[in-house]
Amino acid sequence: MTKSEFVEEISKRTGAKVRDVNAFVNAFIDVVGDALAKGKNVTLTGFGKFYVRDRGEREGVNPQTGEKLKIKPHKAPLFKAGATLKEKVNS
Repeated sequence: MTKSEFVEEISKRTGAKVRDVNAFVNAFIDVVGDALAKGKNVTLTGFGKFYVRDRGEREGVNPQTGEKLKIKPHKAPLFKAGATLKEKVNS
């Protein structure tokens, strides 16, 4: 599902205008991104948790050349599904 399909579906289910839903979805993305950039977690009970994990320096391989290279340390945004979401997916 693309972002536009997601926005359209929420609009259908809520009766809200597509323009308003799109603004909400964009705000949601911005809020989550800003919180993660500040080192904060975002937990939506039943849905899941957005958080950041520090990834240390490691060695990788360029798949085209086979050349070994060092991957710099970085932060990776992650999502862990909550119990309610897991149940819905598995039912």
